[in-house]
Amino acid sequence: MTGQEPGAQGAAAPGAGPTPEQGDPAADEARPDGGAEEAEERDQPQNAWSARRDLIDHSPRTMNVGARTRFGGGYVAGDQHGVSGGRVTGDVIMGSKTEVHHWSFSGLSTAASPSGEIPRATLERLAASFVAAEETVGDLLDRLRRERVLVLSGARFTGRRTAALMLLHRLGASPVHLLDRDTSPGALAERCTASAEDDGQGTRGYVLCDLTTRRGNPLREPHLLAVRDRLAEQGAYLVITVGPTAALEDVPAAGWRPPAAEEVLAAHLRARTDEATAARLLGLPDVKEFLGRGHQLRETAAFAQLLARYAAEEVTERAVAGFSLASLENQVQEWFEEDENAVPLRDKAFLVALAAFDGGPYALTAELSDLLYRFLQKTDNPARVPEVPVFGTHVGKRLQLARARLYEDDQHTEWGPVTQTMAAFTDDRVSLVLLREVWTGHPSARPALIAWLRRLADDGRPLVRTRAASTVAVLARADLPSAMALVIEPWATSNRFRHRLVAVNSLTLAHFSDTPNIPRILDAWSGSEDRRLRWVAVRAYALIGPERPEQALAALRQAARRLYAEPDGPDDFDREMAAELAEAVELLLLSPAAAEILAGLLGHLDDDRAVRDLALGGFINACRRTEGDERYGLPLVLGWYARAVTDDETAAQGIARLWRRALGDPHATRPALDLLREWVLIADRSTATEWALAALLPKLVTTEPEYQRLSHLLRTMPGEDGNPPPPVATRLLTAFG
Repeated sequence: MTGQEPGAQGAAAPGAGPTPEQGDPAADEARPDGGAEEAEERDQPQNAWSARRDLIDHSPRTMNVGARTRFGGGYVAGDQHGVSGGRVTGDVIMGSKTEVHHWSFSGLSTAASPSGEIPRATLERLAASFVAAEETVGDLLDRLRRERVLVLSGARFTGRRTAALMLLHRLGASPVHLLDRDTSPGALAERCTASAEDDGQGTRGYVLCDLTTRRGNPLREPHLLAVRDRLAEQGAYLVITVGPTAALEDVPAAGWRPPAAEEVLAAHLRARTDEATAARLLGLPDVKEFLGRGHQLRETAAFAQLLARYAAEEVTERAVAGFSLASLENQVQEWFEEDENAVPLRDKAFLVALAAFDGGPYALTAELSDLLYRFLQKTDNPARVPEVPVFGTHVGKRLQLARARLYEDDQHTEWGPVTQTMAAFTDDRVSLVLLREVWTGHPSARPALIAWLRRLADDGRPLVRTRAASTVAVLARADLPSAMALVIEPWATSNRFRHRLVAVNSLTLAHFSDTPNIPRILDAWSGSEDRRLRWVAVRAYALIGPERPEQALAALRQAARRLYAEPDGPDDFDREMAAELAEAVELLLLSPAAAEILAGLLGHLDDDRAVRDLALGGFINACRRTEGDERYGLPLVLGWYARAVTDDETAAQGIARLWRRALGDPHATRPALDLLREWVLIADRSTATEWALAALLPKLVTTEPEYQRLSHLLRTMPGEDGNPPPPVATRLLTAFG
């Protein structure tokens, strides 16, 4: 395989990651880089054009790569496969955490509370802003009146506690007692006992929020029958709230469907302000953005409190604008806290995997989240053999926790689009905030995360490798020194092509995410003694070069001259590097900076042989690319020329000049003629290509030898499959006059 240091066959690369075989994580990490023959066989080089297409196709929606790598004014694969959605970068997401007021989500908390009476003022306050579908409330009230005990099932932070209190309030229950959530199912009846102080106070109510149940101690029908008898004796009612995963046995639970966040916000604002002020606040751009982010009802209620203070000029507009992100950061921190309500480790692994594969296939995300779970278990307890349950995780419950959704969409593959079930966070900022929190807020998770990323970099699927790179780009934006030392540099100095390519993509995506100093890293690596680092720099220049074309071309020229100066002649790695340099020029010519790149190539065309070979090789490569990579699509450079004839005379003349030099150069004549032959065959099927080629050919003839070369090509070239010359060849001969 090419792409290795001479004499390094089978040697372990510095910092190389584990091999992709599925097995025990400890064994995987211990296995040397060069010890897996299967991985070596699969480690096939990929040309820069295809690698760029994979990067565009598979980058997350928060990194709008396609818009920054398109061919200016024309069509390339990236135009059709660009990432949708805006770029979500900048210090507000990727830098230090947002500094705004952090409002308590009181009134909707599900934290454990001791038993006691809920003040009537609290119930009145909740009633003033409570909203729900009247049909739903009516059905629940009828059922509560009839059965006296109601089990209300719903997800956390959907207002189920408030709904339970309001059902009792609408029944006229007073007083309402809050029971301890740790009350066991068997002790419910004895807890629902009126005290002497309650005698004569009217209908009593009890509420138990988030009843603690386990598989070995579920809530059973006999428990409800016993408590129902006790409630009937008192003329009282009980509402129990449980989560979707509660252990219930023969107990019919009523599902709670929360109201829309906009309705809740409007109700809370009307309870705190007048109607006109509430309407004005609801029309604020920051409020509309908040409502579009899928926030929980507890956050919506807290936001209403903040808006009321804003209307009273107690807080600034900046606090309103920052509340959404602050709420998101609080949620992410809750996910990774360790307390009595802690998210299980396997679900934490899923959250991290979803952050890496946001908008990707759900099955792939779940598969790789379990791989991360094994690494996390190893970190948590090295003596324990990592175990992953085969079944038992419900998709809906996982996504509910993650505030995510499922949807059908096409996944780009090398065989064309394939419809998949995708999973994505409702709020597209979650992945960036979550990865930053895990990397900087929980350093003890780094060994597992790094081992996981190394496995992803060795995966055979382009989507997986690209998301490994995008994840590392986020980590680099949060902590560049650590990401470089622990992940990117080991990849960049690996002997495997696949690892070095992930390093390229990591640096490219980090740069596109506004991580500082990436060009400085590439400038340093381009002059490194380590040829692998120079290779990474060349590939990355091809991708970020359109933003700094002069510097990129200068670095490529320097690298080319260095190859030609090797005293012992080129070896396999040098020949691969020469091809990489030409492919880098190819991508730069098919980029938004095409005009600047063309001018730069022409300005140094006669400097020396190394630079001339670089320019002509890259130009011929670029001329091979067609619209949509279709066999008979319009060649991109030819289409550029056709537009430049009327829009940019300098570019048109430059393209023709490079063609003449390629046709007349001893090292480039044969591939240039072969390429022109391909263009003629395309022109035989495409009128647009024929017209563009007819406009270009006369500009390629300034001397008699040039005319003889091209006329001979058109008169003698065979058609496809050995057929006679295509009719278009005769028509193109007339273009010479």
